[in-house]
Amino acid sequence: MNQTVPGGQRLYLGIDGGGSKCRVVLTDANLKILGEGLAGPANPLRGMDVATQSILNASYQALEMAGLSSDDFSRLHVGAGLAGVNVPYYYQLFQKWQHPFAALYLTSDLHAACFGAHQGQDGAVIICGTGSCGLAAVAEQVLEVGGHGFPHGDNGSGAWFGLQLLQTVLRSKDGLTAATLMTELLQQHTGLQDTLALALHFMSASATDYARLAPLVFQAAEQQDELAQQIIVAGAAHINAIATRLMTLKPPAISLIGGLCDKLRPYLAPAVQALLVDASQTPELGAIWYAKSCENAKFSGDIKVKGAV
Repeated sequence: MNQTVPGGQRLYLGIDGGGSKCRVVLTDANLKILGEGLAGPANPLRGMDVATQSILNASYQALEMAGLSSDDFSRLHVGAGLAGVNVPYYYQLFQKWQHPFAALYLTSDLHAACFGAHQGQDGAVIICGTGSCGLAAVAEQVLEVGGHGFPHGDNGSGAWFGLQLLQTVLRSKDGLTAATLMTELLQQHTGLQDTLALALHFMSASATDYARLAPLVFQAAEQQDELAQQIIVAGAAHINAIATRLMTLKPPAISLIGGLCDKLRPYLAPAVQALLVDASQTPELGAIWYAKSCENAKFSGDIKVKGAV
């Protein structure tokens, strides 16, 4: 991309910061992309020093791609959608950060994703990936549902599906439930046959580890495995429940985001499917839409989460 941006021109930076990586995009006032960057975790739960350094590293990459330098940090009007800032304590920590930018408008990563999906207009998003959660933003009201983390939350997510698979297989191998194709698929996936060995293998597994098992559930269901089909119906019911809660704000459209979207879509209620649209833009660009909305005083810049569960 390597281009020189005229001095004095207003620049925008959109940040999508999660627990594993931080993506940024640099644009001009017309949302023309000038540069991009990628760095490590930007969730303050990983530590403020880690999060802020990731943001700065990714931002510098984007500036360098645009032919700019760290001296141009002060030209950046930044929208930041960050995981973890829905927790007031971490939100306040970021509000106190002595950042180098011209302005920083902070919200959750899910809120930024909603802005991107609907280009700053009213709408809702539901994440169906490693985790699960949903958010609706309508008439300056914001309702966030889920996102409590695995294993105590995130039903209907990749991690949840993987955990259900493991639990079902262990019960089946103990003769407590019917035989299932998922047993064979899991044994092939891990190379382990013994029940205890399987249990020990996943003793310290992360949400990401379990999410890698989710495709096995759908593979078994496609081969008419009854227990796998039951798991999918239960997971989809939770995503349906999220959608129903979000629909109390009457969003004109809902976008599904994440690796399980296509798999779960056929199981959603007709009323939910009728509202589904593809996301228009990325969360990084959504963060810029959010910053512009704050500057236009449509939003105050504070997170406004109403009715969070």
